[in-house]
Amino acid sequence: MTHGTTVEPLDAALDHIRGPDSAHLVLEYGDYECPYTRRANREIERVAERLPGGLRFAFRHFPLTEIHPHALAASAAAEAASRQGRFWGMHDLLFHGQAALEDEDLRRYARELELDLHRFDDDRVSEPILLRIERDVSSGSATGEVRGTPTIFIDGTIHRGGYDADSLLEVLTR
Repeated sequence: MTHGTTVEPLDAALDHIRGPDSAHLVLEYGDYECPYTRRANREIERVAERLPGGLRFAFRHFPLTEIHPHALAASAAAEAASRQGRFWGMHDLLFHGQAALEDEDLRRYARELELDLHRFDDDRVSEPILLRIERDVSSGSATGEVRGTPTIFIDGTIHRGGYDADSLLEVLTR
């Protein structure tokens, strides 16, 4: 890995990935409380709809806890939902309800997803969940590029341009 230009490859057993394996990969380091990450996610969804052959999208946590007090709890909620097979459902709910990330809001999202609430509550404060989030943060920090959110890598290389759908499509269709 060339420091500062590429990122740790995806691990299908650990990373959250959706879309066809054969498609271009967009990896985003994001924060559920960050309005820019929310916008980037909407734009990436637009790209996936418009790109022939689809898009492979992966999300890694990078909660900016010093400026977003709910970011870590939101990441933990997503990981707890992942343990019940509902990462992407929680991911989407967290961005959709970005202004509502208090503890009771997270539990309401878990109920909407029909998660086992007791298990959800136990998992989201567990050491394995916190270590899983730390793994993402460490992998982002190791690139020398991920300092804020969103930070996007396209096919393993840092993307320095805009993250609107047209800018992303321009890079992906070159």
